[in-house]
Amino acid sequence: MRLHRNLVYTTIDSLNAIFNEGEYADKVVARALKKDKRWGSSDRKFVAETIYEIVRWKRLYSEIAEVKEPFDRDNIWRMFAVWAVLRGYPIPDWRQLDGTPERKIKGRFDELSKIRAIKESIPDWMDELGVKELGEKVWATEIAAQNQQAKVILRTNTLKTTRDKLRSILMDLNIDTETLKDQPEALVLKERANVFLTDAFKEGLFEVQDASSQLVAHFLDVKPGMRVVDTCAGAGGKTLHIASLMENKGQLIAMDLYESKLKQLKLRAKRNSAFNIEYRIIDTTKVIKKLHEKADRVLIDAPCSGLGVLKRNPDAKWKLQPEFIDNIRKVQAEVLESYSKIVKPGGKLVYATCSVLPSENQEQIKKFLTSETGKNFTFAKDVKILASESGFDGFYMALLERKA
Repeated sequence: MRLHRNLVYTTIDSLNAIFNEGEYADKVVARALKKDKRWGSSDRKFVAETIYEIVRWKRLYSEIAEVKEPFDRDNIWRMFAVWAVLRGYPIPDWRQLDGTPERKIKGRFDELSKIRAIKESIPDWMDELGVKELGEKVWATEIAAQNQQAKVILRTNTLKTTRDKLRSILMDLNIDTETLKDQPEALVLKERANVFLTDAFKEGLFEVQDASSQLVAHFLDVKPGMRVVDTCAGAGGKTLHIASLMENKGQLIAMDLYESKLKQLKLRAKRNSAFNIEYRIIDTTKVIKKLHEKADRVLIDAPCSGLGVLKRNPDAKWKLQPEFIDNIRKVQAEVLESYSKIVKPGGKLVYATCSVLPSENQEQIKKFLTSETGKNFTFAKDVKILASESGFDGFYMALLERKA
C-alpha cells in the first residue's frame, strides 16, 4: 500500500478547486477521473474516494493539521498528510510531506475526537441546530451515519426491463447486486463500480437513485391514465420513476424554475423511453394558475437544506449557511401554499424533502394544514427516514388528501 505521485497531485489540485474556488465536489471528481486514460479502476477509485474523504473530514483534518482557511497549497498538503497517517499509509520521501509529525497527528486525533462538532467535522452552528431539532442522542447517531460513504443504489426502469433481468445483465459484467425488501425496483451494488459506462445504463435500463428517494413515487400512489404533476422536477429522478409506474399512460407534467434542469430531464426521459412527460418552466404565476384543481396527484419535492443527504454531498456541509435554512423554510411554506392548489378535489398531494429537520418537514405540514388553503386537505400519513436507522439517505414524505 503506497502513494502514487500523479494520483496524489490530482487529488491536491481537486481539493484546491473545491476549497478555494467554490467548485462542487461531484463536478471536480468527474473532471479528475478523466485526467489520465492510463489509470485503471483502482487508480480512479483512489482519486475519487480520497477527494471525498478529505472534503468530508475537512474540519477535523484542518484542526489536526493546525491550518486555517483560506487553505494555500501547503495547507492542503498538510491536511492530506493527516489523511494518509490516519489511513495507515507509509509517508513517502516527498518534499511536500517532509517532516510529517505522525505521532502528533495521532495524538491530536484522539484529543479532538472528544468534541463532536470536530469529530464529525461539521460547523458549530449545524451541530447546535441538529441538537435543537432532533435532541442530543438522535443527532449524534444521525450525523455519524451521514459521515459514512453512500451506497450506490440503482432503480430498475420497468418501462424497459425487470429487476431480475437487470440483475443478471449486471452479473455478466461482474457487477454484483442485492435486492431490497419492499422496494420492487431497487438494486444495491455490493461494490462500487462506474455503472454509467455500461451499455445497460446507456440503453436506459436503470437510473442511479437512492433507496429512500425511490419510496416517494410509490407513496404518491399513481396509476396509469392519471394526470400527475411533479412541481419541482429538477433533473427528474422522481419524474422518471413516476412515468414508469404510470406505464407511459396518462399525462405527467414536469415543472421547474430552471430550463437547464428540464433539458437534462428530456435527455434522460428519451433514454428511459418515458414518453408521457410534458415540460413546463415556471416563469410566471399563470403556469400554476392554469393547472388549479386539475391534477389527480401532485408531488412537491421541495427545495430543502439537504441535511439528509450529506453522505452523498459532503461538500454541502461547508456550502450551507444558517441563513439559507431560514430562507428555505419560507420557500417551502410558499410552494406548499401555491402548488397544493393544483390538486383536484379527491386528489392526493405528497410533500417530500431530503432533510431530517422537523422544521422543514412535519412542522411545515402542521402549519400548512391550519392555513386557509390547507383547510381543504386532510393529513393521511407521513414517513420520517433517518440515515442512522435506514442505512440510506435521510428523507421525509407526507401524504395529504384534498377533500372531495
